[in-house]
Formats: sequence, structure tokens, C-alpha cells
Amino acid sequence: MSVIQNIFNSRSEKDGNFFSYLTKILGFKPKVLKHYKKAFTHRSMGLKDDHGNPINYERLEFLGDAMLSSVIAGYLFSEVPGGNEGYLTKMRSKVVSRKHLNELGRDLKLIDHVSSTIPKTQFGANIHGNIFEALVGAIYLDRGYKYCERFINESVIVPYVDIEQLEGKVISYKSLLIEWCQKEKKEFDYEVYEDTGIDELKHFAVKLRINDKVIAKARATSKKKAEEAASKRGYYALQKKIAIR
Repeated sequence: MSVIQNIFNSRSEKDGNFFSYLTKILGFKPKVLKHYKKAFTHRSMGLKDDHGNPINYERLEFLGDAMLSSVIAGYLFSEVPGGNEGYLTKMRSKVVSRKHLNELGRDLKLIDHVSSTIPKTQFGANIHGNIFEALVGAIYLDRGYKYCERFINESVIVPYVDIEQLEGKVISYKSLLIEWCQKEKKEFDYEVYEDTGIDELKHFAVKLRINDKVIAKARATSKKKAEEAASKRGYYALQKKIAIR
């Protein structure tokens, strides 16, 4: 058997395994496999089409994000007829939060099928949610809105969406605290101070002040994470005064 035949056969076998995996997680057979291949291709591969356009999941991620927002918005609009615009927007944000999408992508083991020149151990946590969104985008291109709606309903809404639980779920403690401070006309500040930890990886230390009083401190590998951690501690210190909306 020639080298070319070997390559062809190995690719065919790989495509067959990928097709079987997709059929299992989607609940239907893909028609145009190239859309799904693109959804699992990282930019590090450096692939381009005949027109010089990059072949990776990033544009599909944008499309999938829009499809998710649309389907979840339609579901909430139907299920909560008394919810106003602000309520529905907050609830949708909770369903499609980055943390939740990362959990969905991780549960489906999407990263196992990603083509990349970067070791998968070096990817950040958001890769799971990014690929999940790209997968939804591929479904839309392959089968249209109805199949997108069906997949989102079966993989997101039915197993994970509980209206009562979502109402009490906090997505961002920082946003919650800022909203409360503004409503109560309290001054607040996140102060970055010198971190004296001995970790090899650089950490950021943050103090949360409300009305010039230090409410909480936290440290993390990024300023954003440290602020969120300090906000969470601040929330629990003040939770009798703060109502989750």
C-alpha cells in the first residue's frame, strides 16, 4: 500500500470516529462534516482556505453565541411571561455564562477532539465553552435554526435550566456588590497592593474597600480573579444587607 493510500485511510478512519462521536452527542447525523471540523480546529494550526481566510473555530464561536442567546431568550420569554426585560436579560446571562458553557463543553469532552499544535494542558478553562459555542455555530450552518434549537434544548435547557435555582444564582459577586453600593450610595474601591506570597506564578492581591473600610482581601493569578474573589468574601461579610436580585 502506498504512502498516499495510508494517509487517505488514516484520515478516513479519523473522520469516521469523529462522525460517530458527533452523532452520539448531537442526537442526529451531521450532513456537512467540514463545518464541525472547523469548529474543532484551533488557530494554532494556521490553516487557510483557497481565499486565504483562516480555518478555525473563532467565527463559528461568534455565530454559536448568537444562536445560544436567541434560543435561551425564546425559552425564557415563553416560560416567564411576567418577567420584564431586565429580569430576562439577567436570567439569560446566567444560563450562557462563561462558567456554565465551560462546564457544558467539559462534560461533552469536546477538547479531546480539538486539532491544535498547542498541548491541550496549556489551554485556559475557556476553551471548553469556546468549542461548545463553535459546535452550536456548526450545527446552524449544517442543519439550520430548528436543529440548533433542538440541540440547545436537549443539552442545555432540559438538564441544566431551573428557573427557581437560576433566580438565586450569582454570576458575578463584583457586579452584585457594585450594584448594591451604587444603590445605597456607598463609595467603593478595589485596591491592588503588594503581594508577598511565595508562589512561582505571579499573583495579584486586592483589598475591597467600602466607605473607606477594608471589607475583604483576596489574591489570585489575575487582577480580575482577585477582585471577584474579594467581592465574594465581601458579599458573605455583608450578605444580611445585600439582597440577590
